[in-house]
Amino acid sequence: MNLKKNISLILKGAAILALPLLSLTVTPISSGGGPKWEPLFNGKDLKDWTVKIRTHAFNENFGNTFRVADGKIQVNYDQYDQFDDQYGHLFYKKPFSYYLIAAEYRFIGNQVKGGPGWAFRNSGIMIHGQDPATMEKDQDFPVSIEVQLLGGNGKGKRSTANVCTPGTQYIMDNSVITAHCRDSNSKTYDGDQWVRVEALVLGDSLVVHYVNGEEVLRYRKPQTDPVDGSKEGKLIRSGTISLQSESHPVEFRKVEIVNLEKYSRDPKKLAKVIEALMAEKRVAKQ
Repeated sequence: MNLKKNISLILKGAAILALPLLSLTVTPISSGGGPKWEPLFNGKDLKDWTVKIRTHAFNENFGNTFRVADGKIQVNYDQYDQFDDQYGHLFYKKPFSYYLIAAEYRFIGNQVKGGPGWAFRNSGIMIHGQDPATMEKDQDFPVSIEVQLLGGNGKGKRSTANVCTPGTQYIMDNSVITAHCRDSNSKTYDGDQWVRVEALVLGDSLVVHYVNGEEVLRYRKPQTDPVDGSKEGKLIRSGTISLQSESHPVEFRKVEIVNLEKYSRDPKKLAKVIEALMAEKRVAKQ
């Protein structure tokens, strides 16, 4: 998809239909004119992050599941005897609303004993999530939208940057999507190669997933599951960001964000910034 068409669709998805398309003379965001990438992970420790693991108290990092090793966030299970459905999430300290989130990840090692088959080489970036302090002790996943991260299993296609919906749903092609997961159109990434996944999140209007600089999925109106017989739920404008622990070891060498909140009330400026962001194709280096 060419840049002009891509930006036009983004603006339509963001419900700013009357906005004229801006000039495509853009400057990559890394060159210094607009907002900057901000690292959420400092490469040294997890001081800006909190943990919630199922069956354990808030901020109890059972088994040292989440740790920093060799300058990377590592999710590991070497202190587990069995997985026992102890799903975990590592939450950044504050919520966001309008932003571009990016993570570079790779799967390593072997799945812990007792991990479910579907969780083989499976992790995720949870966006628009609930406050971890409000999660029940036995709650497996925060209410959130999951940008699902999958690695290939050597047996055919297995896309990444899919969408899953613990306690949520969304709109796609003018229909409410209630299925728990939906595949993206990304390629399969086998082995231990690094992959860069990004998600452009525009409040409660639009979410777009990218893998190594290519758009692979888009949907609108992220919302909570409906109640009282309604078809649509409450729109989610903001929430926490977290990294997932689902029984297969994984490393994150980068977790970074471009905060777009200050442009959220200025559609023309927001469009210009998005053009600049999307003009630069970001691919994970091996």
